Amino acid sequence: MDQLMQVLIVDDEPYNREELKHLLSEFTQIQSVQEAESGEEAIMKTMQHQPDVIFLDVEMPKVSGMEVAKAIQELKKPPLVVFATAYPQFAAEAFRYDAVDYLLKPYDEELLKETIGRLEKKRGVKEQTNQGKERGKLAIEVEGDIHYIDLKDILYMSRIEKRTKLITKQGEFDTKMLLKELENRLLAYGFFRIHKSFLVNLEHIQRLTPWFNGAYHLQLEGSKDTLSVSRNYIKALRAKLEI
Repeated sequence: MDQLMQVLIVDDEPYNREELKHLLSEFTQIQSVQEAESGEEAIMKTMQHQPDVIFLDVEMPKVSGMEVAKAIQELKKPPLVVFATAYPQFAAEAFRYDAVDYLLKPYDEELLKETIGRLEKKRGVKEQTNQGKERGKLAIEVEGDIHYIDLKDILYMSRIEKRTKLITKQGEFDTKMLLKELENRLLAYGFFRIHKSFLVNLEHIQRLTPWFNGAYHLQLEGSKDTLSVSRNYIKALRAKLEI
């Protein structure tokens, strides 16, 4: 891909930082490498310099790698995360933070090469998603392919049992994106949260019916589904619809 990567290495051991920096210098996809020797410094440098990728040690004093990963996910533009550690037992927890990869020390050059390839692919998907958004489309990755969905064709989105589903005029799509992430991206395009589990396209609202204990039921054009509107959202929804 055209854009080169800005990398931040986070490790409390100078030798480990130097070794990884040397290995990364062999990749033409990487433009610059910065270092941080603690979790606190990692968070600060991530906020200041906005690296594309952070190679993150797990076991560090005071602020662990997992705590750093959790903190930076709250940023507007979080970097991609690769955990780099001597401890294989943390792998399952690491992928809870959407880690691209989990490298074990001492580093294997072939595995590192595969990791760089995964990072390039992941960054390519993110860029295509942003491009799709600018064209009034949402890019969804399905089994490695990118599907561009017209925002006007999306009826609603639901988050049920750790899955996010898009209901459109053409059918249903699954995405790894959280409902909160989709809400932030699509707020300016007429989408509105009506419940902790539902985000709807205001353009397709057909009927709003009182239900129980201050809650409402909502029906959309083109869908037979009846969605619940939480009483916490009804006042703002009615204002949006100018009722």
